[in-house]
Parts: sequence; structure tokens; C-alpha cells
Amino acid sequence: MSILAWIILGLISGFIASKIVNKSGEGAVLDIVLGVVGAVAGGFLFNLVGATGIDGFNMWSMFVAVIGAMVVLGIKHAVMGRSHAHA
Repeated sequence: MSILAWIILGLISGFIASKIVNKSGEGAVLDIVLGVVGAVAGGFLFNLVGATGIDGFNMWSMFVAVIGAMVVLGIKHAVMGRSHAHA
């Protein structure tokens, strides 16, 4: 995939994951970083269990990236704690 495709995949998957985990986005730049890191982490985790990881710009790759980003967010919150309380 091109770098632009990774950024777009990262933005969308990071935004979705942060909405699921935090109920609010992390901000555009953090969502992109979270999504790209999540795509790499998700691809690794899915390959580890014998499933297909990221294989292009498609719905499966988006699913893998969102799952990976949710795992990364979970680890971030476990290590750093939640930075803001929800009312």
C-alpha cells in the first residue's frame, strides 16, 4: 500500500477505535498514528493466530486495523490511565 493509503486507513480505523474505546476521538493526528500502529499491531496479532492481516485497502484490513487500534488504546489506558473522566 502507498503511504497515502496507510494514512487514510490509519485515520479511519484510529477514529473508529477511539470512538469505540473512548467515546470521543483522540484528534486527527493521534487517530492517524493510532490507526497505523493499530494496523501493524492488528496485522501481527491476526498473523500470529493464522488469520490474514493487512492485505490492501479493503474492509478486512480496516477491521484488522480497528481491532489492532483498540488493543493499542487498551494498552495505552492500562499503562497511562485515562487522561479524562467521563461524566
